[in-house]
Amino acid sequence: MDKKQIPVGQLRIGMYIVELDRPWLSTPFLFQGFPVTSDEQIEALRKLCTHVFIDLEREAGSAEKRARAPSSNGPVAYSDTTSFEQELVVAKEIYTVFVKTVDTCFKLLQSTGEIDVAPLAGAVSSMSESIKRNPNAMMLLIRIQEKGTYEINRAVDTSVLMITFGRFLQYSPERLELLGLAGLLLDVGKVKVPDGILQKPGLLTPEEYELAKGHVMHAVDLLRKTSGLPAGLEEIVLQHHERQDGSGYPLKLRGPDIPIDGAMAGLVDCFSALTSARPYAEQLSPSNALDQLYKLRGKHFHEALTEQFIQCIGIYPVGSAVELNTGEIGIVITQNLVRRLQPRVMVVLDRDWKPLPTQIVLDLVKEPRATTDEPYRIKRTLPKDKLPIDPRDFFM
Repeated sequence: MDKKQIPVGQLRIGMYIVELDRPWLSTPFLFQGFPVTSDEQIEALRKLCTHVFIDLEREAGSAEKRARAPSSNGPVAYSDTTSFEQELVVAKEIYTVFVKTVDTCFKLLQSTGEIDVAPLAGAVSSMSESIKRNPNAMMLLIRIQEKGTYEINRAVDTSVLMITFGRFLQYSPERLELLGLAGLLLDVGKVKVPDGILQKPGLLTPEEYELAKGHVMHAVDLLRKTSGLPAGLEEIVLQHHERQDGSGYPLKLRGPDIPIDGAMAGLVDCFSALTSARPYAEQLSPSNALDQLYKLRGKHFHEALTEQFIQCIGIYPVGSAVELNTGEIGIVITQNLVRRLQPRVMVVLDRDWKPLPTQIVLDLVKEPRATTDEPYRIKRTLPKDKLPIDPRDFFM
């Protein structure tokens, strides 16, 4: 590593920061070691640091990666046009219809082997409109709502996450709907994989793993028989298990041979799997899942895209249960993409973990006071299943 100390005022987009002049855990940056990708990021560093250390080798070698990265390539600069509270009212209705539509269409697929595209596309369109207005409401719902079978849960999760990530990357409304429909259909080929393999609690044998991997080509076969699908959807489904180092399947594509939409699908599918209740592996918290993805960046997943996905989901993902420095417990309801340690939090339990008679919403970026000497801040995240309440009681 060729490390160099520079004043924060000399930072520019494309530099790779490996060290700050203060403990990184006290900053809004999830990992020590990250590329500078925006002017907002530089401004946040100016407020926190006097100088930083950059890796000259990473900067010199990153030009090709930056050219391939989708940062700011989209044509639409989205902004929240409704508040979280306003959108949640609408989003709950859209979400309920969405889940019922997916359930109906997947049951049809299991019985007839056919995909009814029209209702699925309509449901994705409504979902996309809500996410465009304010993504936090739908992101909360996929974290707290009971949906149905594992297959339904995963399809809904990946669809919402694909649209939300596409919005973050400023993609067009048409592309958001393509991504949402692709996310919904990533695993439809599993209908042709034996249940004993899909639901096996332990490790698969090599033979079973080959059968499980076949779900990708089964899905492609189903999609090729289905009329009314948008162009490009089949390719996204085909590529969602490809990996940057060529270790994926079915085509063993490498690096730049994996288009961005396929790479997005791979990231989203892996994050959804890690954070879902699976019969064969432990369910991770969103923060721990992001940590796993970060460790695999550049090997399994596009490096810049992984870092952007982490920015999109946030250090405290919407729906996370958090303990505040007062001992009170809250649920994250809105992210702050610039000051990532300071989201909006609904406080639901007092310091004795007893439900509050009236919930309090704290916008941590405004530094509300916990005491006369200290503002509220988040101390740690908590597993929601350890709480004595169900978050749905406050939002559904």
